[in-house]
Amino acid sequence: MTPSLEYTARMCHVGLLRLASVLVPRPQRAEWWHEWYSELWHVRHACAPMGSFSLRGEAEVTFFCLGAFQDALYLKRHSFEGRASSPAFQGSAAQCILFLAAMLAACYAMALLLPGVRAERSLAPIQIGPSLVLIQDVASSDDSSPSIMPKQFRAWKERKQQYFDGFAFYRVTQEPVRRESVSTDSGEESGWGVAHASENLFALLGLPVQFPETDAGTYGDMPRVILSERKWKRDFQANPRVAGTVLRLGLGKARIVGVAPDGSRGLPGNVDVWLLEPDDVTFAGGAGFVIAHLTAIGKSEMYAAKVRITEHNSDYSEDDLLGISLDALTPGPWALFSFAVILAILALPAITSVSLGESSESSEGTSRLKTLYRWTFLSAKIALLLPFVYFSSLDLAYANTALPTSSSAYIQLISTFSICLFSFRWVLQDQRQRCPVCLRRVCNPAHVGQASRTFLAWNGTELMCMGGHTLLHVPGLPTSWFGTQRWLYLDTSWGFLFAASGSAIKSETVSGLSPN
Repeated sequence: MTPSLEYTARMCHVGLLRLASVLVPRPQRAEWWHEWYSELWHVRHACAPMGSFSLRGEAEVTFFCLGAFQDALYLKRHSFEGRASSPAFQGSAAQCILFLAAMLAACYAMALLLPGVRAERSLAPIQIGPSLVLIQDVASSDDSSPSIMPKQFRAWKERKQQYFDGFAFYRVTQEPVRRESVSTDSGEESGWGVAHASENLFALLGLPVQFPETDAGTYGDMPRVILSERKWKRDFQANPRVAGTVLRLGLGKARIVGVAPDGSRGLPGNVDVWLLEPDDVTFAGGAGFVIAHLTAIGKSEMYAAKVRITEHNSDYSEDDLLGISLDALTPGPWALFSFAVILAILALPAITSVSLGESSESSEGTSRLKTLYRWTFLSAKIALLLPFVYFSSLDLAYANTALPTSSSAYIQLISTFSICLFSFRWVLQDQRQRCPVCLRRVCNPAHVGQASRTFLAWNGTELMCMGGHTLLHVPGLPTSWFGTQRWLYLDTSWGFLFAASGSAIKSETVSGLSPN
């Protein structure tokens, strides 16, 4: 019985070693199998000699075989790291482009998933006409604060105007709203931003009001309200049959007749619902906002999207007013993005050098095709980074739909500027550290010279292209004779140093032995 167990144990141990050898990379597999098999003989001879079967001895042999798995896994991991960090692949241009494309795809996917970003992008075609202005008192420093009294607006409307051919007025109050005709949150009261507006407001703005499908054909004499698109989607789940729903605003009731697109978001005040009222009712409240439409004469008086207005009152007093174009008051996402990108480009020289370095004087440089390839690579990085900055800033600004539009605009402006500034800085730094021949990143930094001899000899950092094409010399302290980094092209005599990596120095490079 003992010989049978001994033979079975031997076969199991050989099988374990065979299984471990499968994990070894193929070029080294046969060598390691012979090494383990020969060691197995010595281990069995020492721990479980022929004809003396013992559980303790076979356990020690088994532990030896299991140790082969540790060797195999180490070899496999070391081989993988060697391939990943090989000169032919490490820091390649393809890697960089794929990484940027992956980041762009992730940000674009987030933009498609976030409701706030989708809504903001869908509003791009909606533009408020440049002839529409918000009139406010010159003394008012806050565009979001009402500054026009109803008495003033009534006097303007009743008087014939030369510069304006249309006026609308609204004031925003916080009021409890009870929804009586919806199944969700029925009877719950909450404070909504209610805009008491002139009946001609939306006609003056030229904004289309979306009328969802409804069976209700007549609304009677009940006051009419128009929901903001944001409120319609958030609290009514974008119900297409919301028209006809009765809301209790304060002590009165009103019926929903439509949904206003969020293009009306450019108007000051955080409005959830627009209550359309006759002028005599609207004027009964406090100060509000006035929207006016400029005539051709009035538009000609505008400068930098603003127009100064002097109003003569019946008591011979004057009011200094200012008309601000609604289009300029709330620029869209693309306008904010363009402005922030220009600011980032102007600020870039303050945080990094915009030079890409120079070649050594003794070098003939690379071919025109390689130079074109290098500039194409730089252009591709910028072309991928700009949409990445645009979509990432939208994701940050409009992820939270509860924020007011003005806050989201500030977030987009700041995030676009910051991301764009440091992205451009990375692009230049990355380009400066890429070999002009193969576009792989240089590595293995080595310090050369002494800082105390900066003005007598070269002092700085030397980096090497692992393809064997160039050396990069970066001065430790810029001087008049060595103010920026310099590329030193290597000739074929250096090829033996890079033969193991499978790289070959191209014949277009020329010799050079000093960074000077």
